[in-house]
Amino acid sequence: MRRLLLLRHAKSSRPSGVLDIERPLSRRGRKAAVLMGDYLKEERLLPDLVLVSPARRTEETWDLVQPALGVAECRYEPRIYDAPAKRLLDILQEVIPDKRVLLVIGHNPGLEDLAKMLIGDGTPEHCDRLASKYPTAGLAVIDFKGEGWEQIKAHGGCLERFITPKVLGAAEDD
Repeated sequence: MRRLLLLRHAKSSRPSGVLDIERPLSRRGRKAAVLMGDYLKEERLLPDLVLVSPARRTEETWDLVQPALGVAECRYEPRIYDAPAKRLLDILQEVIPDKRVLLVIGHNPGLEDLAKMLIGDGTPEHCDRLASKYPTAGLAVIDFKGEGWEQIKAHGGCLERFITPKVLGAAEDD
């Protein structure tokens, strides 16, 4: 079995004159990233490999999530930034088989589109929540049967859960 964790970066700020790739997390985003890191730890959703977009807001999200997870191999993957779902799927299919749990920290609309592309079934409550909105710091947990990442395909995954900061008691999702 393979487990894919898709974490949208936490809420960023939009300072004037700052390029999109350089946007930092907001105060609320920093709190949400820590909350999601704690959730991953409590639920034992521990990745073997983490792929992170090189955008400042995704890097900061990982910096705040990582302390809760302990040691995990991390790679900054430039192709994740502003990637459509198909490119993200290509990146996933390149992951070597010994990595069983993969965390991807990226952006919308790519992550949301990828999740919707990959999900074939799942808990109705979580599927409905994901279908309505994939807010910042939202986490989709998708399980796949099979021995390698190269085998994952559209509608081949099962949405095990979809968690947002709001579900965990934080302020309104955005």
